[in-house]
Amino acid sequence: MEERREQEQLLANILDMGVLLLTAGAEVMRVEDTIARLCAVYGFERSDVFVITSSIVLTARTPAGDVLTQTRRIRERDTDLGRVEQVNALSRRLCARPLPRRELARAIRQIEQAPGCSPRVRLGADVGISAVFALFFGGSVFDAVAAAGAGVVLFAADRLGRQLRLNGILQAFLSSVLAALTVLLVRAVGLPCTPDRAVIGNIMLLIPGLALTTSLRDMIRGDTISGLLGFSEAIVKALAVAAGFAAVLYGLGGLPG
Repeated sequence: MEERREQEQLLANILDMGVLLLTAGAEVMRVEDTIARLCAVYGFERSDVFVITSSIVLTARTPAGDVLTQTRRIRERDTDLGRVEQVNALSRRLCARPLPRRELARAIRQIEQAPGCSPRVRLGADVGISAVFALFFGGSVFDAVAAAGAGVVLFAADRLGRQLRLNGILQAFLSSVLAALTVLLVRAVGLPCTPDRAVIGNIMLLIPGLALTTSLRDMIRGDTISGLLGFSEAIVKALAVAAGFAAVLYGLGGLPG
């Protein structure tokens, strides 16, 4: 009984690594491959893992012939390539020399608790990306300034949305509405900016480009269900972003007629 409990806890730790990968934006094939390799490293005779964007199901057979199954529900996904690299590095270490289960759990906890990108860096990135893309797509310096101001609003909206645990699609819509309102407000106070040129930099922050690319890679590699789910979610988010900006700019006369 004690050995079975230890194997169940070990399987849970392996699933923890899969969850870390999936919630950080890794493609499905990477998650499945990592889990399968770790199961083999830790002595399970067979493992069958099924991953989609919202769930992981893992069944493994022990050397004694017991079959263990565990499931994880994935409710939130983000893009954190730094965390993906940390999990990949740990996975390579384990394949070279497996750690005892308690040490494995401690290593996973360290990754979970590792600080991500600091708020100042995120804010600077949002402001800088908004301004640069506004210039890149033909906007003026005034358009870049307006886009940078909207970038600050997007940063605040993102942090608030995470605290309130808003649905990703609703978050994308509300963020685009706030960004467009900010640009129009900046123009209303006297800055001679062109709203459609200014908001294009903010659109680049909100479009789920990485999620769309990852879903296409999943479909190409044969993970059709996961790919279609990710593709559908990315398209709906993109439509929500477009709808938010369009509702404000057309509704308030922000676009040149």
